[in-house]
Amino acid sequence: MGGYAMKRSREGAKFCIIGAGPSGLTIAKNFKQVGISFDWFEKEGDIGGVWNYKTPHGAVYDSTHLISSKKLTEYTDFPMPEEYPDYPAHRQVIEYLRSYVSAFCLSESLRLETTVESARPISRQNKCVLQVEETELSQSPLWEVRTTHKGITQTDHYQGLVIANGHHWDCLWPEGLGDFSGEVIHSHDYKSAEQLKGKRVLVIGAGNSGCDISVEAAQNGVKAYQSMRRGYHFLPKFILGKPADHCGDRLMRWRMPLWLRRKIAAIFIRVTLGDPQRFGLPRPDHRLFETHPIINSQLYYYVGHGDLEVKPAIKSYQGKKVIFVDGTEAEVDLIVCATGYRIRFPFIETDLLNWKEGRPDLFLNTFHPKYKNLFVGGLTQPNSGQWGLTDLQAQLMAGYVLAQKEDHKLADWFSKKVAGQGHDLSGGISFKDSARHLLEVEYFSYRKLLLRYGKKFEAIREKNNKYEGLSAESVHSPV
Repeated sequence: MGGYAMKRSREGAKFCIIGAGPSGLTIAKNFKQVGISFDWFEKEGDIGGVWNYKTPHGAVYDSTHLISSKKLTEYTDFPMPEEYPDYPAHRQVIEYLRSYVSAFCLSESLRLETTVESARPISRQNKCVLQVEETELSQSPLWEVRTTHKGITQTDHYQGLVIANGHHWDCLWPEGLGDFSGEVIHSHDYKSAEQLKGKRVLVIGAGNSGCDISVEAAQNGVKAYQSMRRGYHFLPKFILGKPADHCGDRLMRWRMPLWLRRKIAAIFIRVTLGDPQRFGLPRPDHRLFETHPIINSQLYYYVGHGDLEVKPAIKSYQGKKVIFVDGTEAEVDLIVCATGYRIRFPFIETDLLNWKEGRPDLFLNTFHPKYKNLFVGGLTQPNSGQWGLTDLQAQLMAGYVLAQKEDHKLADWFSKKVAGQGHDLSGGISFKDSARHLLEVEYFSYRKLLLRYGKKFEAIREKNNKYEGLSAESVHSPV
């Protein structure tokens, strides 16, 4: 297979990159592309993060497809193959990620089955551990990283730290489950419809995973219920034969105001799917786009056919009996909790990530306001695809690292931006105040911001570019 040819590389600042999911992959690629050396650690025995079906960390199930289109999900310079469908399956996704690793020769830098136990700042002068208040005096401390590989622990010092291990792994569970005598799993541990067969199933939660699993329970279970605390706006995957997010992209390019985009989208949703209340779904308590989009064209079908019964929030449990807040009851054998995840980085103190209101408070959700050598990649929940956005984050990280060595005026300018108030990443949308939306960003306006800042660093990145070219074969033929 063809791939990028490397020019002769010079030694640069050595960084530590944590995680080899889609975010870690593009950070490693962009750092390598401009000659920033790094060590790269992944806890699992393979790449892919949540998209790797075969690893314990993998959160996909047998029928998982992208809910954002391939064109608005793919990396910026590595298109998905033309033969892929608009919404690729997880098996195609992992092939695409493997081809990315192969094309850019990334595997040689990766240490698999290596857990990062801790990361903390230390003084560059005497290599003593710095307290949180002391690190405020040092904008570029060394980072002491302790790792474990097959029982052997090692400690190394790094010029900088990039966290990209994802935020879809620490399962969030509903309260009161101890009073339920049946089987309980989290959606993270759901793998196939075989787990539903012959069972009365209740799915708690109405996110994209919850709705997908509810549809599979309607198809395969004896009886299927879905508990929704509130009503949601459901979007079809296709509008006039095009992926729904393509239509959103078009409206944004035409600079249509939010109120008009809402009106147009509402018309197409009503024509394509129908009125949710007509199917017995609860009325949304928010305006269109104010929650993370639920992309599902099948839920209405199974609710309309009586194969899936929608229930309100849960009041209590008695044995296998579930009692809902409206007084109705259901006997179930299996509860699937599609209730999301906590944002957590167990290897680093929350104070070091400028933690506020349940999440790291970072410029563009990426850059620490004080430490010039601490970045977090992929810490967003966009209303379309993510990997291209993380690619743009990584390009900006790489440019900033280079500028700190080669263009102090540019680096100082960006440092002042990072230390400032920051940007509203909502695109004017008032996202619902809930744990699910702590990382929500409006895709199109956020991408515009990343591109605008990235343009400032384009010259320095091109000057340091080590790649000579990409073969057509490596782009269009995943391994």
